[in-house]
Amino acid sequence: MSNRVFVTGLGIISAIGINLETVKTAIKNGVTGLGEISWIETENKGFLPVCEVKYSNNDLKEMVNLNTDITISRTTLLGLIAAKEAYTAAQLSDNTLLRTGLISANSVGGMDLSEVFFESFLDSPKKGRLRNIVRHNAGTSSEFIADMLGITDYVTTVSTACSSSANAIMLGTRLIKNNILDRAIVGGCDALTKFTINGFSSLKILDSEECKPFSEDRAGLNLGEGAGYLVLESEKAMVNSGKKAHAQITGHANTCDAFHQTASSPEGDGPYRAMKKALETAGLAPKKIDYINTHGTGTRNNDITEGKAIKRLFSENPPLFSSTKPYTGHTLGAAGGIEAVFSCLAIKENWAYPNLNWHTQMTDLDLKPITELIEDVAIKHVISNSFGFGGNDSSLIFSEC
Repeated sequence: MSNRVFVTGLGIISAIGINLETVKTAIKNGVTGLGEISWIETENKGFLPVCEVKYSNNDLKEMVNLNTDITISRTTLLGLIAAKEAYTAAQLSDNTLLRTGLISANSVGGMDLSEVFFESFLDSPKKGRLRNIVRHNAGTSSEFIADMLGITDYVTTVSTACSSSANAIMLGTRLIKNNILDRAIVGGCDALTKFTINGFSSLKILDSEECKPFSEDRAGLNLGEGAGYLVLESEKAMVNSGKKAHAQITGHANTCDAFHQTASSPEGDGPYRAMKKALETAGLAPKKIDYINTHGTGTRNNDITEGKAIKRLFSENPPLFSSTKPYTGHTLGAAGGIEAVFSCLAIKENWAYPNLNWHTQMTDLDLKPITELIEDVAIKHVISNSFGFGGNDSSLIFSEC
């Protein structure tokens, strides 16, 4: 039996939908999740729009049948909802028959609870609920999700900023290919917090309007929250179960250009090498790629450097490409998982997604993204890019089965 790795389950929650079907409907209708901040009290409320999941923590707990009195981070709740959907969609039930792992990613951990604790604690050291601070660690959400799904064989957490989920997917793929696991639930989750909103605001890279990736008038990104997970299975596990797969993972690569703490190198060296190595892993020529789901944040730096990397790799004939972040916002540690779900949907539904809010051609680069949803187009191979702070750049390739 080969060591191919297949995607047999998808799960997602974001500002445009609480499951796969509602997200698909939003995409078809061109619905964006952008709106005013509602759940967080911050000085940026009313000034900076975000892509929030439109449900309270208690609402999210009820979705997964948790007691509303339980203290649990919003990051964990979002992750559990998406991971459970993927797990159920893949018809998993008994984790004792096959070696099953959970590789989950996030960047903020339980920071939403920590912020509540410190607000009280800084007022007086005698105040603050310790149960809020003990769930700060990024690995806490992974452990909780694994417990709820009954996964014990392998559980770990990845936190590499905005490439976190892509790296979690890559790790799960490699564990299966090397016969360490038979199947893995992989992806990531992140919730909006004061820290992320105020921190990105201090970097001056947030747009006070809707983000406009790859447009000359782009002014920054919109933050978002959510979760996206895939169920990966070895070919043997999938064939024995009689399932059909959504796609297979054929290529993956991670590079680090270490050019700057928060910016890509001027010529896009890291993104270029990540895509090039992913193609080499897949054994594919660049011309075989039908669509690129770009990192496409809408910042001045990201879009020009990613665009240059695309031009370097694909020359004068780049494939269809777009950023889906105008739909969901930049969900940080969850972005790679959410966009991996989008990539699998592109193959399954024969879709190429529109780059919402695109207005004007970039003067420094002759590249134009898709601006309308293209349906009934043959999508056989997709590159999904996720580029993180510090130059931690990852590319995944999803292919039809």
